[in-house]
Amino acid sequence: MVDAINSEFAFEIRAKVSKPLELGTGRNGSRVVFRIIDGSVSGPKFEGRILPGGADYALVRADGMTVVEAHYVIQNVDGTCVYVKNKGLFIANKDVIDRMDRGDPVDDDEVYFRAAPVFDAPDGPHSWLADRLFISTCRFSLDEVTIRVYTVL
Repeated sequence: MVDAINSEFAFEIRAKVSKPLELGTGRNGSRVVFRIIDGSVSGPKFEGRILPGGADYALVRADGMTVVEAHYVIQNVDGTCVYVKNKGLFIANKDVIDRMDRGDPVDDDEVYFRAAPVFDAPDGPHSWLADRLFISTCRFSLDEVTIRVYTVL
């Protein structure tokens, strides 16, 4: 029986995102879409770039919590493409969100932003991505999301 869950840093994703497209409020909350323009992936386990065309489909609930769900493709330096579905939670009080919206600095401990990416990789040297669970810490600015991905051991 494993008593604790350990993790190991795998790589960092830096995704450039568009200004938010606000779709309005429905019965589940307010839907906001951030198009993923491009980005980079670097680290000891994976190197590559983010292909344009993905998006983060965020749902801002009535209680202020944001449920994020991003879909995009990473292309490794060897040309292999890997599909990513990244689901997570973004929690911060209204004052912190207002400061972020203005581009003011915010300390990491003022925001809870965590996610669990799932990778769909073809057979070959990167298939290990589909055979592991991952967790990530995330940081959001006006035009970029930084995701530090850890393999659950």
